[in-house]
Amino acid sequence: MTSREKTGLLSIAEKPPARPLGEKLFTVAWGAIQWPWLARSLWGGRLADKHALLDRLGLPHDALPHLGSWKADTFLLWRIVTAIEKIRPQQVVEISCGATSLVIARALELNGGGKLMSFDSTAEFVASTGQWLADNGLHADIRHAPIAPDKSDWSSLWYDLPAVPAKIDLLIIDGPHWALGPFIRGRAEKLFDRIPVGGMVMLDDAARPGERVVARRWRKRWPGFTFRYESGAKGTLIGERVN
Repeated sequence: MTSREKTGLLSIAEKPPARPLGEKLFTVAWGAIQWPWLARSLWGGRLADKHALLDRLGLPHDALPHLGSWKADTFLLWRIVTAIEKIRPQQVVEISCGATSLVIARALELNGGGKLMSFDSTAEFVASTGQWLADNGLHADIRHAPIAPDKSDWSSLWYDLPAVPAKIDLLIIDGPHWALGPFIRGRAEKLFDRIPVGGMVMLDDAARPGERVVARRWRKRWPGFTFRYESGAKGTLIGERVN
């Protein structure tokens, strides 16, 4: 959940439901382990890479005025564009809206005209991201999905998704925020059955220890996907469904 403006270090704008004390303490302890990776997550990438990306998409350089501070970095954005050019998805689902939404919407427009449905836990960002896209002549179906109780072996919380397409050609996961649990993004696997053969899932911040645990579990639980890790400041895990 990121806006076009500069953002602070804490990106959770709406108060989530209460969590068990043990889970809170575990998250704090895990944060102490992975703080070097969290610090690296604040970097948005080189200005030259951002300009090259926007040139490739035919967007003005001020379409992405600020990256960094939990926003998607240029490494992830480039890989999203490459994936869309490769598989030409008809339906993209994005968990957490922001800079990625703008890039996805434009890449889809240039490569087959697929649809983007994006979910975010902060209503303010849903509205502002929709306006951001409109200001650049783009559109996406961006919906508010508050964080709600959802007990699993990943966390006690996850998104209350209002509706999800039956088929997802490309799933991009950039939320929830790690402060709600170091493994919470793993819960996105509940959408994997909707990804067809040839479809793809991408997990941001894959260099962090918490996301590395998620990746190990996914490899065991989902043998129908081939997962590969692509290094960068934040890292990206890319899974392709093969059967």
